[in-house]
Amino acid sequence: MDERKPYNTDLSEPEWAVIKPLIAAWKAQHPSVSGHQGRYEMREIVNALRYQNRTGCQWELLPHDFPPTGAVRYYFDVWKRDGLDARINDVLRMMVREKAGRTADPSLVVLDSQSVRAAAGVPKSTTGLDAAKKTPGRRRGLAVDVIGLIIAVVVVAASVHDNAIGTALLNKVVASTGTVRTALVDQGFKNSVVDHGRTLGIDVQIVERNPARTGFVPEPIRWRVEQTNGLNMLERRLARDFEHAPSSSESRIYWASAGRILRRLAGTPARWREA
Repeated sequence: MDERKPYNTDLSEPEWAVIKPLIAAWKAQHPSVSGHQGRYEMREIVNALRYQNRTGCQWELLPHDFPPTGAVRYYFDVWKRDGLDARINDVLRMMVREKAGRTADPSLVVLDSQSVRAAAGVPKSTTGLDAAKKTPGRRRGLAVDVIGLIIAVVVVAASVHDNAIGTALLNKVVASTGTVRTALVDQGFKNSVVDHGRTLGIDVQIVERNPARTGFVPEPIRWRVEQTNGLNMLERRLARDFEHAPSSSESRIYWASAGRILRRLAGTPARWREA
């Protein structure tokens, strides 16, 4: 097949040079029973996922010059189940932190949740109503470091309380890094999260707003998680929750995060902003 014309979301050569060893290692650990090496380039599979994240298109509307939809969807599901998406994000996060002169793993994280509407067709059994914000859909919980890099993601029904989200995030933080000692949360998180953090060796601090301040006033350090939520919403696949399974929503966030980190590492501009 002739080489296709590039899309703005395609991996640049420096970006692919960073991520290629991670995917090659996964391929080596998961050889085909028949010994077949695969018909499609892994770079093109990732390009298709990046295109879909940015444009928000449905599976069957992926452009025909990408690998077939079935192949792209197969790798998305397999990488999600194997946790490759989260591992890629972790490795890239460590690389960019070290490049910035920081330790590979953080000692402090910031937790927050965001309610988003679910698209038509998303199973009712996986959604709910955020009564406070009157938002039907799902809630995304994030744990980020002080420069806004994602450490952990949790996606649940919007009716789930911040306490459950905070507890799940802390468990994931501990599973991915053993260095975190402090977590900052807003007033939506209650003492049960503080107590759970104590059992994990993490000091959870509830940051209260100054009642004398009116309007939107960014809280020191905590604003980083708000910024990360905002950056995620620039990916049209994340503007609403289109995924049937919450685990797929989590995977989309990891891929969005990995894309931003790759640009930092490779020094490439966000070309899709021009679209």
